Amino acid sequence: MSNYPPIADHGLVGDLQTAALIAADGTVDWWCTPRFDSPSVFASLLDSDRGGHCRLAVDVDDKVTVRQLYMPDTAVLVTRYMAPDGVGEVLDFMEPDPSTTPSAQHRLVRVARVVRGSLPFELICRPRFDYGRAVHSLDHLDDGSVVFHGPDTDLHLQATAPIALRPDGTDVTARFTLHAGERAAIVLTSDSGDAAGRSGRPGGPAPDDEAITTVFDACRAFWLTWLRSCRYRGRWHEMVVRSAITLKLLTYAPTGAPIAAPTMGLPEQIGGERNWDYRYTWIRDASLSVRALIDLGFTDEAQAYRRWLRERLDATATASGEPLQIMYRVDGEPHLTEEDLGHLEGYRLSAPVRAGNAAADQIQLDIYGEAAYALAQVGDIGGIRGWKAFAGLLDWLADHWDRPDEGIWETRGGRQDFTYSRLMTWVAFDRGVKLATTHSRPADLGHWAAVRDTVFRQIVDRGWSEKRRAFVQNYDSDVLDASLLLMPRVGFLAPNDPDWLTTLDAMDEELVSDSLVYRYDPAASPDGLQGSEGTFNLCSFLYVQALAKAGRVDQARYAFDKMLTYANHVGLFAEEIGPSGEQLGNFPQAFTHLALVDAAIALDEELDRAESRGR
Repeated sequence: MSNYPPIADHGLVGDLQTAALIAADGTVDWWCTPRFDSPSVFASLLDSDRGGHCRLAVDVDDKVTVRQLYMPDTAVLVTRYMAPDGVGEVLDFMEPDPSTTPSAQHRLVRVARVVRGSLPFELICRPRFDYGRAVHSLDHLDDGSVVFHGPDTDLHLQATAPIALRPDGTDVTARFTLHAGERAAIVLTSDSGDAAGRSGRPGGPAPDDEAITTVFDACRAFWLTWLRSCRYRGRWHEMVVRSAITLKLLTYAPTGAPIAAPTMGLPEQIGGERNWDYRYTWIRDASLSVRALIDLGFTDEAQAYRRWLRERLDATATASGEPLQIMYRVDGEPHLTEEDLGHLEGYRLSAPVRAGNAAADQIQLDIYGEAAYALAQVGDIGGIRGWKAFAGLLDWLADHWDRPDEGIWETRGGRQDFTYSRLMTWVAFDRGVKLATTHSRPADLGHWAAVRDTVFRQIVDRGWSEKRRAFVQNYDSDVLDASLLLMPRVGFLAPNDPDWLTTLDAMDEELVSDSLVYRYDPAASPDGLQGSEGTFNLCSFLYVQALAKAGRVDQARYAFDKMLTYANHVGLFAEEIGPSGEQLGNFPQAFTHLALVDAAIALDEELDRAESRGR
């Protein structure tokens, strides 16, 4: 499996509508375009032979040291090659487009340059459209320009001198040498417009040095300007800023919809079946992502998401039949039919590779609480009509909340009465009452408050295990679940409540392994899937936050600092940490990065408070 780099061995670049993963050896091995949830152009991460890739790297057999890093406070990725004959770099970036209009063209710029000595470079471009299922043709326009024609997308490859592109069937290669101070650029432009509009070159002639410099400067300026709104001044500035940029990269600008991750099919267990498509907008993940960005000072993203969520409240149909469903495509489309891409072998033979997500049909009642939580954080429901839609949602929930569901972890082993789902139902009514009161909006406050209190009593009575002295995963069980680490965060109980402290102790004993936290024990609570999984990064950061707020500040800081050591070389996290310390699951994961932000803010607050008391 040496032809598959580790999942963590990647950096991410994007333009706020799509994103690409670039391995530390200079290979673009994942890019879907024109949207995050579109079919792939490069997908060698899921099949090294059939998936397609674009490699631009120093062409030296050995004695080369490679380092990959981001330019500070930007999404410009630098892959640096240090060899006996010189030092070279490949810069990868996409110019962000924050407009609300979807674009048919997306441009990935790859700049090779030498800063010392001289080095040979190699370019190999092998696109494979539609997850490697579609046949494409190639037009060789001139020495520095070709176009690959796919069924719905064309890919234009333009090169600046001194690169001469050599077509080889339907692929392209090039070899060239650069000396100190020289650079050359490869510009990959995907074009998914109408067929009639895809017959010529994108943007005129091949780019020159001045054009590349202009695009680079615009990209860098965008990120530096955007970060001016960040009000975080805590102890972990670099990691928090990297997480904020990652959350922004995973937001679809035309609609304001955040996605869970830019990838699909990356396994939670190598060789296992827990391989899902995360390129969609989960109500839960998106609401928590927006809350983290608000806490950092980014309010435009919150307003954009509020508008997107408001449109979902007005929608008349969902795949699940509920007023809201757990996830949507980035444009709000509710149908996410899941298919098995059997022609792809999967990352390191981890099959099946799934496109789409059948969990969209599930019932997960916690999403109403997360939606209410996000709207309460934004403080603006969207005018009178927006309030009417939101109040109607809570009126419906008041009659439909007391049902089994699939829960936050999207189990496929049957519906149960999950405590977390009831917890977020309580949040929905609690925030609804507060919003109506704060904004003087019409609502059936008496009924909402009565339902809120009924849910509270039910959780205390049935979600508590006297045997474990802990709140548990589902009613009438003794199974622990790390999702309940959010209990104090949402205000259900105080972070130093005795019942919460014993719950935290029980989790610490059973779910925590040297600061890393498992979601739950699949052996004790079968989830309908085979195999195991690693520790869940979201839960590890929730654990830090819970410890800090419970007054266990030294333990929280140890857990946080230890968790940060599992970040990859550019500060990114996947979904899980495997048994050998490797990153597993889709990458990078918004859930992980939003929880990192929350944990850093909470820990900073408690450390500041402790230091203030010590003065």
